[in-house]
Amino acid sequence: MEIQEKQKETESTSAGSKNSSEITLDTASLPNPIDPVKLNTQYSFNYWGSRGHRGLMFKINGLTGSKGWNYLENRFDEWAVDEKLPKRRFGHCIGMNDSKKFADELFDALCRRGGITSSSITKDQLRQLWERSFDSRLHIFFDMVDKNADGRITEEDLKKIIAYCASINNLRKIQERAEEYAASTMEELDSDKRGFIEVYHLEQLFLEAEPVQSTNMTEDDRVLSQILSQKLIPTREFNPIKRWFRAITCFVDDNWKQIWILVIWLLICAALFIWKFIQYKHHAVFHVMGYCVTSAKGAAETLKFNMALILLPMCRKTITWLRSRTKLGMVVPFDDNINFHKMIAVGIAIGVGIHAISHLTCDFPRLLHATDKEYEPMKALFGGERPNNYWWFLKGTVAWTGITMVLLMAVAYMFAHSLFRQSRLKPPKPLNKLIGFNGFWYSHHLFVIVYLLFIIHGYYLYLSKKWYKKTTWMYLAIPTILYASDRLLGAFKFGYTRLQILKVVVYPGNVLALYMSKPQGFKYFSGQYIFVNCSDVSPFERHPFFITSAPGDEYVSVHIRTLGDWTLQLKHVFAQACQPASGDQSGILQGNNIQRMPKLSIEGPYGASTQDYKNYEVILLASLGIGATPMISILKDILYNLKQQKDVEEGMVENGVKDKRKGFAIKQAYFYWITREQGSFEWFKGVMDDVAEYDEDGIIELHNYCTSVYEEGDARSALITMLQYLHYAKNGVDIVSGTRVKTHFARPNWRSVFKHAALKHPGKRVGVFYCGPPTLAGEFKRLSLDFSRKTNTKFDFHQGF
Repeated sequence: MEIQEKQKETESTSAGSKNSSEITLDTASLPNPIDPVKLNTQYSFNYWGSRGHRGLMFKINGLTGSKGWNYLENRFDEWAVDEKLPKRRFGHCIGMNDSKKFADELFDALCRRGGITSSSITKDQLRQLWERSFDSRLHIFFDMVDKNADGRITEEDLKKIIAYCASINNLRKIQERAEEYAASTMEELDSDKRGFIEVYHLEQLFLEAEPVQSTNMTEDDRVLSQILSQKLIPTREFNPIKRWFRAITCFVDDNWKQIWILVIWLLICAALFIWKFIQYKHHAVFHVMGYCVTSAKGAAETLKFNMALILLPMCRKTITWLRSRTKLGMVVPFDDNINFHKMIAVGIAIGVGIHAISHLTCDFPRLLHATDKEYEPMKALFGGERPNNYWWFLKGTVAWTGITMVLLMAVAYMFAHSLFRQSRLKPPKPLNKLIGFNGFWYSHHLFVIVYLLFIIHGYYLYLSKKWYKKTTWMYLAIPTILYASDRLLGAFKFGYTRLQILKVVVYPGNVLALYMSKPQGFKYFSGQYIFVNCSDVSPFERHPFFITSAPGDEYVSVHIRTLGDWTLQLKHVFAQACQPASGDQSGILQGNNIQRMPKLSIEGPYGASTQDYKNYEVILLASLGIGATPMISILKDILYNLKQQKDVEEGMVENGVKDKRKGFAIKQAYFYWITREQGSFEWFKGVMDDVAEYDEDGIIELHNYCTSVYEEGDARSALITMLQYLHYAKNGVDIVSGTRVKTHFARPNWRSVFKHAALKHPGKRVGVFYCGPPTLAGEFKRLSLDFSRKTNTKFDFHQGF
């Protein structure tokens, strides 16, 4: 087979879209009596042929049998020309339009096996493919490799098909080592050293590569699983009142922490507005300006309160201390501090709109057009002479400070919007640096000027002359001091400490790993994050990153995905200061002179929802891509505690002393890591191997998923599955991840994951921690709520930033 370099399209956020309507090989029902650890190369073709009739079934869009054929038949009608399906459309029909070469090879093999000489097939011929026996389908796959149709596959044939399958699954490392894997496979299968293998070798390999199905499930477990499946079937309430009441009840039950905070905030804002509204309704200016002035003053009072309150959710050190040292987290949703900050910002925007519009379009014009008699009580407030034009108001301190504040706020609000902050807009190149995190970071510092103008604006009021009635500074005093202290404490405690760079590693996938000396007195929990500043990149700019080291480590490490301007520049300055090592450690950058290394400073640590994992006996950790960083720290901490606990227990047994200390809370941890690049597994290879080696009791259950590989059972990944099995059985190392942890393909079925946890841990409270793109967070939250309501296992969802 001619091998061509082929770069697969980058995956979208849903791997399911790639496999939404493709024909795959369903091998779930295959028997597996062979020990998966020991290979036996003495095969019996007849034995396997008799037992494999249910296996290696084709499926499309997840359907097999008659349902799958009905779906495929509709696809045939859609793509057929004159009731025949041309070869060029075969891939589109079976869902392999992104693997045209593979679909063409499958078409050719099908035609050779069926004696079809034309370049198109009929619906009946396609149905014969669908309904073929296990042996027939196996021969078709064999024919795809055996190009010269001599019934033999040589090592060179195997090398080509391995390289090709690795290419279409975006497994670059396997593609580069295709010759090695082909030789290893031939060594195992060609025990007689004949130089080729035959179809029965391939048959045995297909069947052996299937995972062993668990036989430990009791009858009670099966019944419980069936009952749970029935309970999880969505039900619809036809009574709209009951449906609405149930929805409201569930919403309140799930969000009561956020609701009581929101209600109190709204009540305070409403009380302040009504208080000032009534106060100015009995003021002399009401007879001239009417309800415009009461509305403006009511909104102004809420603005004072909200401009002070909005600082509190951003006091990260204070929130970290409260989260870690107090029980307030049971009633206060610290995880939603950013959301509350945004909510207050919306309140400020509404208050500014009411206040500014009321003054500029109503109060000032009414005062200009007031009669002499109406203006008489106003002389003490606006001067003896009545203003004769609108400019008189605009040039005053109150007006220009207010207008300037509105403009600065508008700029900050605009760059804080996700369209700008997440660089979803694509402006011309000269304006690129004005958006993204840079624009958000610098524009938010305009609020330093806003707060100064806010104080000035509140001092030069027209309608309040006594100092104790000018209350703006009173609202701001304590929150601004607290916020400033919080920022300064974080900056000065470790910000000016020069950290020694112990190691710098550049991993595949543009990930920069920095290993730094731990500053004296630097204490943190797994799941927390720090701000990193590099003066060689920007003296003021800092960015948050989760800590990947464990509290018990002698160093502090972060893994940074180089995506934006700042991270790209950071990687550049370290690459300039270091030189790549030679040999196998080509990814490690080494600096001979530590003095020339870029200067790093850190600020933190700061609390995050992921640090609450110790509150649970059972945890489910899920992450996408670089989102694995806080989870890796948690896994290392769990492993460290397990080692420590084991050492203590052994010491207690030797000394005959009972351990009265409280044991480590975690009894079971499930880790699911989904990444679309094979090289990503190198980021935390050491941690995976440590867990596999030292976690003798199986406390930590690791599940790695590579989404660049077509789902397990797909014809395009079938050979990769076989190679994976052979190599793992022989060497104990997974060929995809390079670790001792086997890699799954495509994405996990999250509902099945939750169901497994609910069945295994009845009556427990499971902590679900997710870090990754927000698109998947909604699914995790829905599943957590659904299983919490319908089972006696409760799932608490926590999302990292």
